[in-house]
Amino acid sequence: MAINNLVKRLQNIMRQDAGVNGDAQRIEQMVWIFFLKVYDAQEEIWECLDSEEPFRSIIPKELRWRNWAHSKDDEGRLIKDALTGDELLSFINGKLFPVLKGQKSFDETIPGIRISADTPRGKAIVQEVFLEVNQYMKNGTLLRQMIDVVDEIDFNDTSETHTFGDIYESLLKDLQGAGRAGEFYTPRALTDFIIQMLNPKIGEKIGDFAMGTGGFLVSALEYLRPQLKTAADSKAFQNAVLGQEWKPFPYLLAVTNLLLHGIEHPDLHHTDSLGKPMSAYHDKSQKVDVIAMNPPYGGSTEASVKQNFKTEFRSSETADLFMVLIMERLAKHGRAGVIVPDGFLFGTDGTKLAIKQHLLRNFNLHTIIRLPGSIFAPYTSIATNILFFDNDTAEDAPEGYATKDVWFYRMDMPDGYKHFSKTKPMLLAHAEPIREWWHNRHEMTDTDNNNEKSRCFSVAEIIQSDCDFDRCKFPKDEEEILPPKELLENYYAKRRHLEQQIDKTLAEIQRILGIDLDVHEMQDI
Repeated sequence: MAINNLVKRLQNIMRQDAGVNGDAQRIEQMVWIFFLKVYDAQEEIWECLDSEEPFRSIIPKELRWRNWAHSKDDEGRLIKDALTGDELLSFINGKLFPVLKGQKSFDETIPGIRISADTPRGKAIVQEVFLEVNQYMKNGTLLRQMIDVVDEIDFNDTSETHTFGDIYESLLKDLQGAGRAGEFYTPRALTDFIIQMLNPKIGEKIGDFAMGTGGFLVSALEYLRPQLKTAADSKAFQNAVLGQEWKPFPYLLAVTNLLLHGIEHPDLHHTDSLGKPMSAYHDKSQKVDVIAMNPPYGGSTEASVKQNFKTEFRSSETADLFMVLIMERLAKHGRAGVIVPDGFLFGTDGTKLAIKQHLLRNFNLHTIIRLPGSIFAPYTSIATNILFFDNDTAEDAPEGYATKDVWFYRMDMPDGYKHFSKTKPMLLAHAEPIREWWHNRHEMTDTDNNNEKSRCFSVAEIIQSDCDFDRCKFPKDEEEILPPKELLENYYAKRRHLEQQIDKTLAEIQRILGIDLDVHEMQDI
């Protein structure tokens, strides 16, 4: 089934219902229906597993998808007593939701489900999901139509295993506020490429502390799956990924996504990853071997959250704080691939400088990939980059540093592409030149523009530049016409960059001339 068509059909149905208002409620309405459909498919698998005890669903028999949601039998014939209209609304509002939330239903013969510390994660998730969602629709006939559309999806068909990430991507374009707080769907090609470069192994833990719908985790699982050889491998596979997400609906989609990919008890948590003091992660058990992330950026952080970080790292920019978190949680000998905005590369304010110095002193930052501005089109044209680093010390690194050299590589647009777009997105094949260069590193110059496409810089050179990572830039092109808000954001970012460069130059002149000026006093004049 075409994803765009599926989402459009569901949205058109909900637009006719007086109870659903706005895109956020439409997403919420879809989430719980998708979840029950996928969970039922997963339960079919659990029922077939050879185990000492027969499988028992945490969902009461009457409320399992298979026992109320179908309106057609296996031969496609209509089921006469299928719930619809007011009867369906009464069932969902009076029985299904109360019971799955752990409350009493209108039918006292069906007790609410109870969760304890001993409840397996794969079962406890049911109540966790339903505590976060609501049923908004008021027209039972329209609700029946919606359930029928979802019921058409065959989640046992491997060709549809990426459905949920694709659904979320389709929904984002309709959300007016999508992307304003750094919420962008990471293209599948990009998550796959980063995972391939990190090369996780069975037995390693892969983490994403701002996982969205779980795109990086799914890419990691698909990369690990061919490595499965033994029963021990399969057990390790079930515990291979760890995810955290603050926003409820991406989190719920991530839970569903991992269930769909065969993870019986997803180690996923609806939590603010920045909400704990960094000292909570000093223990070895809190570390992960591989981190692949696209942290939110562009947003501001509450003062209470900043208190969780050392004074020198207390940035208002979420991307900066996530970088500190990533470094704190990366295990010894671990590897990380992190997407960051351009502002992190050229920023030289006190906090960014401290974070980048910490990165170079304690980690081996070996590669920075410059990405085209349209990589996240159509949601934003913010320029981004991938930082690859290890929790190791590079051979022959200078004293006081774990990094010896940093390689920069600029990913240019493939032939025939001026910009990536919704209809012409990035493909994994477009990363092939990077992969070839990765295994045979050499400096490259773009002869057409006479600028650097790839170059290696020593850590000493980078330190001398106040940790300016803004190297191997894209050539100047005609300015793209952007929405006014995004255009202003870009102008402000450029202004900050220029101001930092001017301040740096003036400070150097002062040092050479031996002139001591109170800059803050000058600014007050």
